[in-house]
Amino acid sequence: MAIADASGFPISIWAGPANTHECKLVEETIDVKFVKGRPEKLIGDMAYDSDPLDKKLKSRKIKLIAPHKRNRKKKATQDGRTLRRYVRRWKVERLFAWLQNYRRCATRYDYYLENFLGFVQLACIIILTRVILR
Repeated sequence: MAIADASGFPISIWAGPANTHECKLVEETIDVKFVKGRPEKLIGDMAYDSDPLDKKLKSRKIKLIAPHKRNRKKKATQDGRTLRRYVRRWKVERLFAWLQNYRRCATRYDYYLENFLGFVQLACIIILTRVILR
């Protein structure tokens, strides 16, 4: 899981077990951010379309922007104006593409989660220092 800012630079990185749904890892990812403050908006894919997650993020004053699933039973919570921001999701995908440049981050070869997460965070540090040194 990763949270990126408006430019696509990493704000928070978290790795969890593969058998846990993404919605359950969002709060942990927000808690381990690199910077002070909190994100105002969180853009996610259709997997983030969850009313309980939306309520939890509203209590933290974070607005969730995620397209609704096709099989949604309840009434829609977002209109087209909010979903116009969803087109900026490519910036988050660009962060994942930058992380894929590092072989150790592309595939998890490490047995321990802490070792893998350490190398992903190291890759984020390298990405951020390249931006600063430009």
